[in-house]
Amino acid sequence: MASKNPLPAEETLDPQNWESLRALGHRMLDDMLDYLKTVRERPAWRHIPEQVKAQFNQPLPLDPQPPEEIYQEFLENVLPYPVGNIHPRFWGWVFGTGTALAAFAELLAASMNTNAGGLDHHSAVHVEKQVIDWFKQMLGFPASASGLLTSGCSAANLIGLAVARDIKAGFDVRRDGIPGASRKMMLYASQEIHSSVQKAVELLGLGSDALRYVPVNDDFQIDLQALKATITQDRQDGHLPFCVVGAAGTTNTGAIDDLNALADICQRENVWLHVDGAFGAWGVLAPGVRSQLAGMERADSLAFDLHKWMYMPYEIGCVLVRHEEEHRKAFSLTPAYLTHGEGGRGMTGGDLPWFCDYGFQLSRGFRALKAWMSLKEHGSRRYARLIQQNIDQVRYLAGLIDASPQLELSAPVTLNVVCFRYLEPGLDEGGLDALNKQILTELHEQGIAVPSGTIIRGKYVLRVAHTNHRSRRDDFDILVREVIRIGKELALAIEPA
Repeated sequence: MASKNPLPAEETLDPQNWESLRALGHRMLDDMLDYLKTVRERPAWRHIPEQVKAQFNQPLPLDPQPPEEIYQEFLENVLPYPVGNIHPRFWGWVFGTGTALAAFAELLAASMNTNAGGLDHHSAVHVEKQVIDWFKQMLGFPASASGLLTSGCSAANLIGLAVARDIKAGFDVRRDGIPGASRKMMLYASQEIHSSVQKAVELLGLGSDALRYVPVNDDFQIDLQALKATITQDRQDGHLPFCVVGAAGTTNTGAIDDLNALADICQRENVWLHVDGAFGAWGVLAPGVRSQLAGMERADSLAFDLHKWMYMPYEIGCVLVRHEEEHRKAFSLTPAYLTHGEGGRGMTGGDLPWFCDYGFQLSRGFRALKAWMSLKEHGSRRYARLIQQNIDQVRYLAGLIDASPQLELSAPVTLNVVCFRYLEPGLDEGGLDALNKQILTELHEQGIAVPSGTIIRGKYVLRVAHTNHRSRRDDFDILVREVIRIGKELALAIEPA
């Protein structure tokens, strides 16, 4: 007997025409390969026009739109106006450049749509385990250490400091929370440390006052005597020093703290050593700066990115923790619906720890695939050569600046960051600050190059942070030539005081 109220037709999100989507996919692939191949032919940056911005104020789509039309909108309104970090003359902030095969890896991982947070006997968790093992080998950590791929170094710093807090607190933080502390817990970093460290401290409930910003020396490294004095004073005041954060390459200048000295201090004071190695940790691969990173391998935890100086597409970072059981203790939580690790068959029957036991995410994408494919494609020796190439190129840039009377270096060049500014006789410091800000704006707006700006010793300067595998020495010749040209043109427009 037929139902009086027939059920609605069932739907799916799969294509109605697989061959049509296949053709579109091939077109996308060809377009993106051409886009990467011809990147040098485009401006380093383009300002998105107001009429294009207006296209993103459209109402919510209620009904389907053909994929071909959607892709055309992408080509017209999205693709032409990127941040620009794949360009050979993009050196702003600390952005990586990505590679073609790693972009393909993102397609493969998204097509598999794997949750790498847990389960066992599936490929993604074994790929991630292998990648982390490779990182431990490359960065000098013991094979017994644990690790976790993250969205980036901000998440990696948060995880490393969470482990430090829980291990050094002296009570069960997960059960009692920070109110259970009998003493205020304190941690220490230089004035040059990345802002993600303070964010982590705040998220961990310690309060920003728990983070002691220690002065730096003339090389922008943490002042060791000031650090020791601050720890001593905090103990005398009844506080609990529990962690020192060392910098393996500060964002502002690329300075590397004396990590061996920090490890000695931490060992003597019984505090945790966490190293923020966002981009600088990978300098250990380069013969020219490897010795400056000595002691990094002694850290209790190490955070670093892969989407910066390992040239992988956003987003991917990692944290390593020396003692696996301490790492797992800080995050592991196994309700009945996630029971695992009992051995035997089935997806939950393996003995491999679940990655969700080492961080705050249960749902995790298959980030490891692009790292696995990239390391296989290039090999660690090529990465080492490219990192050394970047270091050699910034030293070439520093030489150009030293040879130009109109320019001056603003900080020592120790790694891959160059801070400098344009000089104009007769301008006071405020005038020079304003002029260099204008120079930066014109470099961007004219599509010439993308450095960024920062403040060094109270002065506004241009900043080149070089993690770009596409750059050539000629690009730095162009940068210096154009900074001087723009500076002269702008200075002529300044009315005499």
